Amino acid sequence: MKKIILIIMDGLGDRPNKELDGLTALQAANRPNLNYLSSHGTTGLMSPVASGIRAGSDTSHLSILGYDPHKYYTGRGPFEALGVGLELKPGDIAFRANYASIIDGKIVDRRAGRIQNTAELSSALETEIDGVKFIVKSGVEHRAAVVMRGPNLSDKVSETDPHSVDSSPMDTEPLAPEANFTSAVINKFLERSRKILASHPLNRKLISEGKLPANEIMLRGVGKMPAIPSFHEKYGMKAACISGTPLIRGIAGLAGFDVLSVEGMNGRVDTNYENIISSAIKSLEKYDFILINFKGTDIAGHDRKPWLKKQVIESVDSVIAPLLKLLQDTLIVVTGDHSTPCSFGDHTGDPVPIMFATDGIINDNVRTFDELSVSDGYYKITSGDIMPIILSYSDRSEKYGA
Repeated sequence: MKKIILIIMDGLGDRPNKELDGLTALQAANRPNLNYLSSHGTTGLMSPVASGIRAGSDTSHLSILGYDPHKYYTGRGPFEALGVGLELKPGDIAFRANYASIIDGKIVDRRAGRIQNTAELSSALETEIDGVKFIVKSGVEHRAAVVMRGPNLSDKVSETDPHSVDSSPMDTEPLAPEANFTSAVINKFLERSRKILASHPLNRKLISEGKLPANEIMLRGVGKMPAIPSFHEKYGMKAACISGTPLIRGIAGLAGFDVLSVEGMNGRVDTNYENIISSAIKSLEKYDFILINFKGTDIAGHDRKPWLKKQVIESVDSVIAPLLKLLQDTLIVVTGDHSTPCSFGDHTGDPVPIMFATDGIINDNVRTFDELSVSDGYYKITSGDIMPIILSYSDRSEKYGA
């Protein structure tokens, strides 16, 4: 049986961009090692979750790993909370959160200038209201997780992120009668948090330096912690996750992966790519399955920076050369979890390129790894097909029938 390394380049898929002479970031990138893997494997297009669906990173990763999101997805909040190291208890409600910038009552930046360190702000927001504790912990850049702990809480509440600038911050509303209390407590928390953030020394310092303050916290992705079978239980493999993104670490941790720490790893474009790949190769001694997530491609897509996305792809390509020597006894899989075109600035329902590379499998004559080239490849699949194919190519699948 072969070991497996699954590399997910977050938001990898793209569309033609004028700044790159009509090419996608992947097409424009110098990618000799990705091309080598394509020429030594089988390629195609993969639709995350289902054709045309604008999948989130949460639902797409669940599906890629073989967990039907229609069954196991309860909201992104619990994964974010687990990913930043918070412990969830039965009855807890969790949100993913963004620190945002408000000026004259309007949102001017949903990411607060991609502020780098909000730990002081998160600590200041922890409080108790009407017997409900609010636990707040910062993630990467502007991101955070918020957990509510108390009696009679419901996740049937609306989010407070309007998803657009020039809008006023929103309060939450109950979506079911049993959520009236939860909604009222959240709105009290938001009112209190606005006062705390407005007067916080960090925000005063940012303003004095001519920078945007992080003076609003917006809540979305509410959910309760789901119960899912472990990856080892499903597939009989010992698995590890290498990612600087709290969401991915949370999903993997809940599925029973060992979540590894790597020096210099973060969920940004300046992560230590070389250390991540080196750690993955070393970890093959202990683990059967290694999941790697690179977030930088998605960040560049959201920020509408095609040149940055191209650079991130080239950074990944430059460090994966050692993987080319492992094809005899290792299956290398490379794909994205969804498309984040720089021309659009958000997720789309476009399919993403995928490759399965190892010795001894059919090569489909695709020699370059990009959205257009792999359309001539062997596969047209959805994310739910990936694990059965991985099991087959790694000689781990069981016969169906006699």
